[in-house]
Amino acid sequence: MQTRCTWCANSFEKYVRYHDEEWGVPVHDDKKHFEFLVLESAQAGLSWATILKKREGYRKAFADFDVKVVAEYGPGMVEDLLQDASIIRNRLKIEATINNAKRFIEVQKEFKTFDNYIWQFVGGKPIINQWKTMKEVPVTTKESDQLSKDLKKRGFKFVGSTTMYAHMQAIGLVNDHTVDCFRYDELKNQYL
Repeated sequence: MQTRCTWCANSFEKYVRYHDEEWGVPVHDDKKHFEFLVLESAQAGLSWATILKKREGYRKAFADFDVKVVAEYGPGMVEDLLQDASIIRNRLKIEATINNAKRFIEVQKEFKTFDNYIWQFVGGKPIINQWKTMKEVPVTTKESDQLSKDLKKRGFKFVGSTTMYAHMQAIGLVNDHTVDCFRYDELKNQYL
């Protein structure tokens, strides 16, 4: 039996699969960056399990995470989404997603890709931590503070440092699998 990070132990299958296949894997695709930004922003104040269970709802509600389509959503679409039980029906989060789509496109124009922009906060390669337990893992770092501050300056919403650190973990800017987790070495070896 494989050892995993304790946060996904004894959890539902989709959660374990997310840990095993996605969490901490370096993302370099802008569509995937936008997807995780939408999901992490929606998570603010909630559990990741709640968001993961609604991921397909978000995929449908937000045009398969097509940033250009989402950026064009207007007030009528916001009202429709507030009736959609397959997502978190929070007006501020829905409006933030549309706003963030517009800001995301601005970043793409400035940096050619969102990927170029976000990876600069870790010097272009993942930070490989060596945590023995999940209790050691911080909720923010100087890098997440800098990313959060810069995103806010650019007009993004729901991008506090804690949310951005979770985002950095999800998209592989940091490897925060515990050292005893089977994914730790698998991912670490990809960086070498």
